[in-house]
Amino acid sequence: MKKGFISTLCILVAMASGCQAQAQGYRIEATLTGLKDTTCILGHYNYSNQQFLAKDTARVNGQGKMVFEGPQNLSGGLYLILLPGNQRWVEVVYSGEETNFSLKTDTSSIVTSMVVSGSAENQLFYNYQKAIRSTMRDIEALNTEKLIKKDAVTANLVDKKLIAAQDKFSTFRKSFLLDNTATFTAKLLKASIEPEIPEAPTLTNGKKDSLWVFNYYKTHYWDNFDLTDSRLLKAPFIQPKLERYIKSLVVQVADSITKDVDALVQKTAKNKELKSYIIYYVTSEYENPKVVGTEGVFVHMAEKYYLTGQMEVSEDAKKRIRERVNSMKPVLVDKIMPDLALSDLNRKPLSIHGIKSDYTVVFFYSPTCGHCKEAAPILKEFYDKNKDKGLKVLAVATEQSPEWKKYVQDYKLEELLHGYDFTQQTDYRLKYDVFATPTVYVLDKNKKIIARRMPVEQLDDFYNFYLKNHPLEVVKSASVGKIGK
Repeated sequence: MKKGFISTLCILVAMASGCQAQAQGYRIEATLTGLKDTTCILGHYNYSNQQFLAKDTARVNGQGKMVFEGPQNLSGGLYLILLPGNQRWVEVVYSGEETNFSLKTDTSSIVTSMVVSGSAENQLFYNYQKAIRSTMRDIEALNTEKLIKKDAVTANLVDKKLIAAQDKFSTFRKSFLLDNTATFTAKLLKASIEPEIPEAPTLTNGKKDSLWVFNYYKTHYWDNFDLTDSRLLKAPFIQPKLERYIKSLVVQVADSITKDVDALVQKTAKNKELKSYIIYYVTSEYENPKVVGTEGVFVHMAEKYYLTGQMEVSEDAKKRIRERVNSMKPVLVDKIMPDLALSDLNRKPLSIHGIKSDYTVVFFYSPTCGHCKEAAPILKEFYDKNKDKGLKVLAVATEQSPEWKKYVQDYKLEELLHGYDFTQQTDYRLKYDVFATPTVYVLDKNKKIIARRMPVEQLDDFYNFYLKNHPLEVVKSASVGKIGK
């Protein structure tokens, strides 16, 4: 998980506060043939399939029997009995309503040998798993037959049988979920099912409307996931599903992301834990995003949810979030870059807004920074390649060190514009969101920010892509003749 200015501990504590366990107690007995004289762990995945939280341990006797029990009820979710070696496990549906039940199976065939007592939820769950296993065996047998008998007649017959087997299971699944819709097991199983997409309408050109398909899929993406049930957070579904939605289905533009996220958060109003997780996930993802220009999502989430108190965090965490917002907000994409009080190599005043160019790259660096030294040759190559395309580069030394001139000479950067604050009064972190060096901004002719925190290695690709997609701006360039050659 990313490190940022939001306190993970404070957030997880706040999220947990919405789901206090009731003093009811639990007892889960499991007998696993093939296991003896060892210890097993009971736990669940939290939010993703990479974060396993242990809740209890039990000693296994010589007959493979173990008992997990406690005086307080467990919160509902999909639990695992983790076997020694952490490579195998027994899945346990814990609804929070059935608190005393038993499972018996063989470690060599956990699903097919499972016998459940005292839990209708687990009986349903394993009946479903057994149906899946049966269908998969049938499909594997048919595929094997197809490989052995390679003639066209057999292949055609097997293909029909494969379709029939898949249709049979699909019918079973629909009936199973419909008949058991009120159970937690059905919610668990539905949570991973993709929405069914009707046939797309036909366009005037005779082709199917692929955009309609995408929009339908996105609109119905959460249909099978009960956003009001916090028990689904204790299963390996929510993070990959949320990640896919945010990164693959939502247009990666700040306004689009915030609009869709706010709508999703609104749907979780009755589920404080899930609401908190979605807010936390999105905020942390976009504090240092991979997509250029989407930092505005972090500012929006921080201002709407954290600084208003909707997200319960400590006062210290809130203070640090506010400081981060204050430093980031003035220098987001589409904002005019605040001017700098700088001097050039000859101590003459230098202003960002005084630079006459179609595009300006502002390169904040520290002359003693190892990454900045690695970036210097790449920056020079980028400038040499694009200097005839309406581009200028301003390198700003953030560290008060006489080595900045040596940095310029060592890496042969004399042709760039160079700025230095001899007054030593500029707070680059606070005013320009420079929390690490190098930090790069790309500005248009009016000094509007079109990219921020751009990796130097990606400058050339971004710049030429931008030129290609903004031809009107290029036409206005004084160097348009050179660009067109």
